[in-house]
Amino acid sequence: MFKSYSMELAGRTLTVDVGRVAAQANGAALMHYGDTVVLSTATASDKPREGIDFFPLSVEYEEKLYAVGKIPGGFNKREGKASENAILTSRVIDRPMRPLFPKDYRNDVTLNNLVMSVDPDCSPELTAMIGSAIAVAISDIPFDGPCSTTQVGLVDGEFVFNPNADQKANSDLQLTVASTKEKVIMIEAGANEVSEDKMIEAIFAAHEVNQKVIEFIDTIVAECGKAKHGYESCAVPAELFEAIKEVVPPVEMEEAVFTDVKQDREENIKKITAKLEEAFADNEEWLAVLGEAIYQYQKKTVRKMILKDHKRPDGRDITQIRRLAAEVDIIPRVHGSAMFTRGQTQICTITTLAPLSEAQRIDGLDEAETSKRYMHHYNFPSYSVGETRPSRGPGRREIGHGALAERALIPVLPSASEFPYAIRTVSETFESNGSTSQASICASTMSLMAAGVPITKPVAGISCGLVTGDSDDDYIVLTDIQGLEDFFGDMDFKVAGTPDGITAIQMDIKIHGLTRAIIEEAIKTTKEARMHILNDVMIPCIAKPRTEVGEFAPKIVQIQIDPAKIGDVVGQRGKTINAIIEQTGVKIDITDDGAVSVCGTDADKMNEAIRIIQTIVTDFEEGQIFEGKVISIKEFGAFLEFAPGKEGMVHISKISKDRINHVEDVLSLGDVVKVVCLGKDKMGRISFSIKDVQ
Repeated sequence: MFKSYSMELAGRTLTVDVGRVAAQANGAALMHYGDTVVLSTATASDKPREGIDFFPLSVEYEEKLYAVGKIPGGFNKREGKASENAILTSRVIDRPMRPLFPKDYRNDVTLNNLVMSVDPDCSPELTAMIGSAIAVAISDIPFDGPCSTTQVGLVDGEFVFNPNADQKANSDLQLTVASTKEKVIMIEAGANEVSEDKMIEAIFAAHEVNQKVIEFIDTIVAECGKAKHGYESCAVPAELFEAIKEVVPPVEMEEAVFTDVKQDREENIKKITAKLEEAFADNEEWLAVLGEAIYQYQKKTVRKMILKDHKRPDGRDITQIRRLAAEVDIIPRVHGSAMFTRGQTQICTITTLAPLSEAQRIDGLDEAETSKRYMHHYNFPSYSVGETRPSRGPGRREIGHGALAERALIPVLPSASEFPYAIRTVSETFESNGSTSQASICASTMSLMAAGVPITKPVAGISCGLVTGDSDDDYIVLTDIQGLEDFFGDMDFKVAGTPDGITAIQMDIKIHGLTRAIIEEAIKTTKEARMHILNDVMIPCIAKPRTEVGEFAPKIVQIQIDPAKIGDVVGQRGKTINAIIEQTGVKIDITDDGAVSVCGTDADKMNEAIRIIQTIVTDFEEGQIFEGKVISIKEFGAFLEFAPGKEGMVHISKISKDRINHVEDVLSLGDVVKVVCLGKDKMGRISFSIKDVQ
């Protein structure tokens, strides 16, 4: 039966239609927020997927260009693979919701969000986040919700919840917070150096807004919610754990995992696995789940060591950062390069500079963002973790890590008018053992400075982890988590920023939320670690941006012309500007406001192109001196070209101070001569003189 529910959310009406469409899905909500429409559905398989030891959740966010009245480009004229924004949105929906499903649930679950209409003032991403939470909450799929998500902006020092398009454009903060009734379960932020205290205030202001939405969802669930279905648990049998401890006592497992070398630890676990496989060779049921059981045994061992004994697997103190190293200029001929190493995590970032015309074009639902001048790409090859698998291009994790680093660095980049370049940084993961995304931020900062990009301040990033006990007060926050502590811990809290504030946050958790005390301690811990990385490692390596771009980087000179003259420079069908490019070998970009960027590697050729452009846009006036090439000779004089499409005439009487009978006696085709403008002749044409040049 069709029911509709509405509430006011940030000054706009949020409406949820249940039972109107997609009745065969386990749960479906047709969401309306202003004129934004998103269909959110949740479906689950009847039986668990065999042979897996994880919860198979898939989250999709489908952008349809009809939602903004566009036909897709390209030959096929239909949407192709998911855009970067769609992938990032899917990740933001996935991260808070995944921990709320049962840990022993192995049925396939798909959350699909179909964007059908977009109101620029009502975020389709936010609508999909709330829609997914409602679709699961009213379905029969086991779920420990409901949850809700709120976006926060900071405009003129004031918080704005679920900001509209204008507010987003003027905001110093782009914060997304997801919550349950009790706790915060996800944080994602980009910020213009927002202080730690202000960020904490914003997080919990969003948490309060989430409570109002959760109350609204509870109303819907009470009337429309289905009873949750039972499922076949895939939990490891308790008797198997007891049998494992008989073969491998806890002290032996502690010795196996207590090492600072990842490869040694993995080798120790291989030996333990082989020992247990031999011990249980006759029990096929136990062998089928032995891998998961060993994982759980390691997890319990590591968590107990950290929480109760304050011992980390590599022997570090709770707040100690692994060995750090930094260097620049390690790759020749590129425009900028730097390498940052933290323990067994090592990133090399290469910076490439190019004309603004090479900025990335974006064909998506956000009409406010049609291009990206700064691009950060992150690569994670299998050799970085000692594995072998073919490269199939970047996955969702790589795209997410690249976007996080990009978000962290955008606030310190110079404007296009200050530095008229498109900028690309590529972070290559050489070795990985925890928090490569934050290492890529450090490496990218140094690479940008080495390339001569005048960033306003250096940015560093670090991650901290969490191990919790039986109560909210029983926990420990770890600085600089390595891979093992990430796998077996409860949180990966990444924070990047300058000495003056935060520029990016991403928080992943595996539990049902964080208290305010944990979040405050995590933010405080990461700031102290960032300052250590900046002051003791990065700044001693390269203290400030180089004053000039590198030898092999293109040089760009920018001049300003009257916007009314742009057509003269471009010429009919681009004839004039193409002639300048062909003649000088430079690249030329012109913006609508008359900013002309000339890009090249040869200073003389660049100066020549600038001279030509300035000649084209200059109105000939009496007394001005020009340089032109003879392109035509007549009995009465010679015609000179000063720039493509810009010509003038020198009468025979104005060629030489001595009397000449023929123009050819003094001038030949192709000669380059200096002339002075004499103004207009009787016929209204501009005339020039060679003999009167002073």
